[in-house]
Amino acid sequence: MRRSAPTLLAAVLCLATAPFVASGSAPASHAATTPGYQEYVALGDSWSADVVLFDRNGVPDARHAPVDCFQSHTNYPKLVARALEVPVFRDATCGSATTEHFAQPQAGLPLGGTNPPQFDRLTPTTDLVTVGIGGNDAEVASGAISCISASPISIPTPVLPFPDVLPLIDETALPLGGCKERFTAGGIDRLADNVAATEDKVVAALKEIKRRSPHARVLLVNYLDAIPKTGCWPIVPITNTDMAYLNSVFIKLNAMLAEAARRGGAELVDTHPLSTGHHVCTGPFTRYVEGLGVLSVNDLAIAVPAHPNAAGARSQAKSVLQQISR
Repeated sequence: MRRSAPTLLAAVLCLATAPFVASGSAPASHAATTPGYQEYVALGDSWSADVVLFDRNGVPDARHAPVDCFQSHTNYPKLVARALEVPVFRDATCGSATTEHFAQPQAGLPLGGTNPPQFDRLTPTTDLVTVGIGGNDAEVASGAISCISASPISIPTPVLPFPDVLPLIDETALPLGGCKERFTAGGIDRLADNVAATEDKVVAALKEIKRRSPHARVLLVNYLDAIPKTGCWPIVPITNTDMAYLNSVFIKLNAMLAEAARRGGAELVDTHPLSTGHHVCTGPFTRYVEGLGVLSVNDLAIAVPAHPNAAGARSQAKSVLQQISR
C-alpha cells in the first residue's frame, strides 16, 4: 500500500532522529561487559569514515580529520568509542585513503585539505585499533564505477577516440556494460590481481601498527555485504553479468582481508552476518550501502553514492563491538 506524503515524511523524520535511541542504549552494557580501553585509534578509508556530505548533524565531522575526509559524525569508529566510553579517541579515517596514506600525508583532498599520516595518531599507549582498508588499493571502487551501464544488457561498442588515462576506468568505451569482459580480457582478471597484490600492503600496515602500539588490540574490519549476485537495473544501472562479477570481486576482497588479518596478527571483524540482505539493491529503508543516488533515508542525509549509510555504520559498529566482547 502506498504511503501518503505526510506519513512518509513523518517516517523519514522519525528515522532521522532514531540512531541514538537504537545505538545510544548500547554503551552502558558494552562498557560493563568488555575490557576497559583507554586509547582507541581508528584508521581506514571511506567505508570506515562512513563518508557523508550532509546530515542532521550538518557538514562532515572535522574534529579528527579535515572536513574533506567527509567523516560522518556517526561513523562506526565514533559509535564504538561512545559505546566503550574510551577517554582518548582519535579517528584518522578519510575518504579515498589507501595503505600509502597510513605512513604518508593524504594531500589533494576535494576541498584542498591534507589528512596527516594516519599512523601519526598511534602512540605506544594506544590499546585499541580498528582498521578498514584495502578497497582503494585494489581499485575496486573505480572499477565498479566503470561498470555503470545505460542498458540492462551489455552492448558491444566501438572504441572511442579518447585517451585511456585513468586506472581501470575505460574512457574509450561507452557506458553500456561489459566491464567483466574488459577486466578479464585475455584470461587475466585485473581486479582479482589487484586484490591479491593488496594483501602484502595490508599485512605490512598491520605489522607497523603493532610496532608503533605494541600493546594494542588490532581489529581489521572487512567490507559490508554490499553487492548482490543479481543486479537490479535501472535502480543500480549495472547489468546482471557485471553485478555478479563485482560480487565475486567483493568476495575475493574480503577473503584477502581475512588472510591479511591472520598474517598480520590482527583479529578479523566480519561484518557480513549482520549486513547480509542489506545490499544496494534492497529498499531505501533496508539497504546499508547506498547505490548511485545521493539521498539516503536511512538516516536522512545527502549521501556519497556506493558507500555505507548511517544504518550501515550502526551495523559495522555492532559487528566490532561483538568481536571486542569475545
